[in-house]
Amino acid sequence: MAVFPPDVHILFQGFGEAFDPSVERTEMERGLPKQRVLNSQVLMQVNATLLFSSKASAVGFEDWYFDTIKRIGEFDFVHPRTGTTHRGRFRGGNIGTLVPRNPRYTRSTRDVVLEYLR
Repeated sequence: MAVFPPDVHILFQGFGEAFDPSVERTEMERGLPKQRVLNSQVLMQVNATLLFSSKASAVGFEDWYFDTIKRIGEFDFVHPRTGTTHRGRFRGGNIGTLVPRNPRYTRSTRDVVLEYLR
């Protein structure tokens, strides 16, 4: 199983979490709508900004993305808020745009969405 590259950091700024509760809701003629759980697990989405602290780190990440997980593969990552390890993937295989943080690309970022089942 692939592991998220240890030299790539998830920044606090831009971090967010969301999920689809997987609940079916039926409106009633009177009273509260009825609700029922559709699935035992929910798809969690983590919005994150990845920080690359060197050119080599950014290039290594792209190599890992194309060669190891082959764009759509799953990998183990440590959740930045809880510290627990999850098996996840990039939503739609998308790793966002590489954005330089200085003119020589010695620091750069990518905005991604990680998804996993909870």
